Amino acid sequence: MSKGWILAASVLAASPAIAAAQQDEQSVQAEIEMLKKKLSELEQRLAEQEQQKEKMKERHQQMMTKKEYQGETKKGKSGATRANSADSGVHAKLAKLEEKTEENQNWPIKVHGAVRFQYEYNNYDSDNENRTGDLDFDIFRLNFDGEIGDVILSAEYRWFHYMDVVKHAWFGYNFTDEWQAQVGVVKVPFGNMPYNSHSYFFNSTFYVGLEDEHDNGVRVLYRGDDWHFDIAYHKSDEQGGVDGSTSDRTARYNYDTVGIRLPGQGAYDQPGVPIGESNSYALRAARIFTFSEDENLEVGLSAQGNNFYSGAVADEFASAQQFANQNVGNRFAWGVHGNYNNGPWNVQLQYADYDYDLKLDNRGVYMGAYAYYDAIPTEAKIYTGNVAYTKSVDIGPITSLTFYNDHSIITDKAGYQDDTWMNVLGVAVAAGGGFYTYVDYVRAKNQPFIGGNIATDGGEVNDRFNINFGYYF
Repeated sequence: MSKGWILAASVLAASPAIAAAQQDEQSVQAEIEMLKKKLSELEQRLAEQEQQKEKMKERHQQMMTKKEYQGETKKGKSGATRANSADSGVHAKLAKLEEKTEENQNWPIKVHGAVRFQYEYNNYDSDNENRTGDLDFDIFRLNFDGEIGDVILSAEYRWFHYMDVVKHAWFGYNFTDEWQAQVGVVKVPFGNMPYNSHSYFFNSTFYVGLEDEHDNGVRVLYRGDDWHFDIAYHKSDEQGGVDGSTSDRTARYNYDTVGIRLPGQGAYDQPGVPIGESNSYALRAARIFTFSEDENLEVGLSAQGNNFYSGAVADEFASAQQFANQNVGNRFAWGVHGNYNNGPWNVQLQYADYDYDLKLDNRGVYMGAYAYYDAIPTEAKIYTGNVAYTKSVDIGPITSLTFYNDHSIITDKAGYQDDTWMNVLGVAVAAGGGFYTYVDYVRAKNQPFIGGNIATDGGEVNDRFNINFGYYF
């Protein structure tokens, strides 16, 4: 056999082995390509995870600089640990964690407040007059407002140098765009709202408990385009009533009835019979007339009533011992009010009438607020009229000026002849985005905080110049 035939036979015999070797090589190459592809995918996934981790780390660091986010940050860190420990579902877990982190960064509860100081010069305190006035710390306050889920929160706590108090604190829920319910220390709806005044001193309605009042209870609000309705039930005042857990019943922001002034007691004495509001109700309805974008008128009616329960009576008031720890009477108040806006102008008018019906002889009732007792008559009528003009300006940091004059008269006082009146002429100055100042000249007679008392006769006309300035953040 020739060498050619031998070579050909050898090639034919070896061809299956060669073919098998080639097939194995192709298979190995395919597996290598597949592994390379998987490796590339894994490297891409790892890169994405590292990128996500860097984003998360950056956001966690941002949150750690904001103390209010610490609780949720801890949850985010534990979630990231779990996500990195398992290969399956990494992106889904990271996506959820990312969403949670974004929610935490946009924390729904806003923390804000104010720091205020006050200069006062008056003619009814000879020491103050000799010093040409005094500059004092006024207040530091914190506010919490926002919504978590569908639950609304609003609270305000105030620190003075002589007391600290809750102004309001409630949580609420919006049933519809028009209806809302609030539970906690809620505002008592009455008269022109939110305030029946423009100045730092409010109006005389504030000092008898009929302006910016807050108590423990439930309030339901309706806010439509043409009508506003408020219905409220208050179980007690903000301190829990006559036997609430408090060491000082005068340490409160707004004026509440806290006692009965017995015959022979002075206007600022501790009450002979301590009492507290209980089972109060308040109703308010207002009709809004809109004439144009800048002009509208709100006209309304308000009413409120409550019972009074007494506490333990001191031994020196033996004649009143029989009235200890029982229902000792009630109060009813009503008012009609109007609030007109036309561009920069605002006009407020209000008439209010209140009447206490008590079971024992008295010279009036005691109100408690701002760390002291202050007597008022058991019956009176109150007239108020206010006007304000707001002008936008560009004077250095000053952005707006609101000029106002608020006037109030308390008359027909049970047991007293002299009226109480107060006039506040002033300007509110807004500057620098957060700086706000009230400059007030107050002239008054028988008016609390202006050297007088509502439940008295023969008071003098007093003057006070006051500058209250503060930073709001």
